[in-house]
Amino acid sequence: LKRVQKEYNDGADWLNVCSSVRNGVAAIFAFIIPLIAYRTNRKITHMICLVIGGLGLLSIYFIGNPTMIIVSMGMVGIAWASILSMPYAMLSNALPANKMGYYMGVFNFFIVIPQIVAAGILGFFTMKVFHANTLNTIALGGVSMILAGILTLLVKDDDKNG
Repeated sequence: LKRVQKEYNDGADWLNVCSSVRNGVAAIFAFIIPLIAYRTNRKITHMICLVIGGLGLLSIYFIGNPTMIIVSMGMVGIAWASILSMPYAMLSNALPANKMGYYMGVFNFFIVIPQIVAAGILGFFTMKVFHANTLNTIALGGVSMILAGILTLLVKDDDKNG
């Protein structure tokens, strides 16, 4: 039992390191996103970031060395920086200024509700469909993020560069 507790604690400590890498990369990359958007446009920038993040999640499935997950989480951090900013930047041009707060709040429902649904069903899905193999669930997340990046190209955005 002590060995299991130690392995659990070691895993939890490693999760903290990986989460810190993801958030640190996101904080730094947030300053780079406007430069990329200026050279391309917001849709292309968001697509690139989501695809990088999706590849980062997908790479976890193939990595045998836990230390290499730091690279994967850095890639997810790039996507996270974009997820926290680019959808709002794209939406802001389409909204009337006097209703911006209201519509941004409604837009947040479309972020939060899927998160709640995912939290409610992914555990069951992982157990029943993937037979408790969480790496398959992470890979599904990576594929989903890549698909979301590609679908970003269908979004109408009146960006001056787009």
